[in-house]
Amino acid sequence: MGMLVLTGTVLLASAADYNNIGRAATPKEVAAWDIDVRPDFKGLPKGRGSVDQGQQVWDGKCASCHGTFGESNQVFTPIVGGTTKEDVKNGRVAALTGNSQPQRTTLMKVATVSTLWDYINRAMPWNAPKTLTTDEVYAVTAYILNLGGVVADDFTMSDENIADVQKRMPNRLGMSQQHGLWQTTGKPDVKNAACMKDCIKEVTITSELPVFARSANGNPVEQNRTVGAVRGVDLNKAAVIKVSQPAVDEGFKLAKQYACVACHGIKDKIVGPGFAQIAAKYKDDASAETSLTKKIKAGGSGAWGDIPMPPQAHVKDSEIKTMLNWILRQ
Repeated sequence: MGMLVLTGTVLLASAADYNNIGRAATPKEVAAWDIDVRPDFKGLPKGRGSVDQGQQVWDGKCASCHGTFGESNQVFTPIVGGTTKEDVKNGRVAALTGNSQPQRTTLMKVATVSTLWDYINRAMPWNAPKTLTTDEVYAVTAYILNLGGVVADDFTMSDENIADVQKRMPNRLGMSQQHGLWQTTGKPDVKNAACMKDCIKEVTITSELPVFARSANGNPVEQNRTVGAVRGVDLNKAAVIKVSQPAVDEGFKLAKQYACVACHGIKDKIVGPGFAQIAAKYKDDASAETSLTKKIKAGGSGAWGDIPMPPQAHVKDSEIKTMLNWILRQ
């Protein structure tokens, strides 16, 4: 059945009005999307993972963006910190009401362990979302909670005991439901009355990035992750500017496929160095391909700064060779 919504009036239309448009999703297709986990743990798959296993996954796939101990680095804000044993006992984070903690961390704010599990499962790691196994998600969640003093060093989290873990979340009682964002009868956050006079009839753009600056760090569209919304003007298609872009060969396609462009610009540094900067550094190095292949496979830090690059052992040697051939020609 189709449905049209016009100025508050709901009009129902028969399926015949939309012949040959779309089809019903199959149960398998629905199941592929239906992966969210609710605070009551509905949707949580069976599985288990220990703190020790979580540390191994963290060091290999998470620490480069979040710090070795979740303390943050130059990429993202801290996940762990600001919670105490008393917070775990009381269910309210004391530091949220004072100035004892300079920055609010994830564990200070999050009220439900399902939120952590669900977000890690859907969105992490940054360069390869949804690639963690169910057991790895349990393990990483357990490791984060261990860093925050919520679970013990030898703890193994599973679908069978996660409800008990919820009872130890430091800010489990910190979520309020008595407001307008939760229910229509709740108290709104603001009391301002909507102004319905002198409204602007046409929207005009009053500020935008100058044309000459749009390609300063390469094409923004090429620096998005391979899933989710694409943000930024596609300079290859923008009519207001003609941008000279590198030839799109197999090496560049692979760099996009493996989300290398999420951290590396074509010309300039984003998180890691730009591809052109790498090419310039290794211009006269006959062993560049061999040494860079090892760096990509093993990961590491120090050559371009303190932020480590996660190991990319899953990328085939032939694909790395193709990417390096393109990178070293920038």
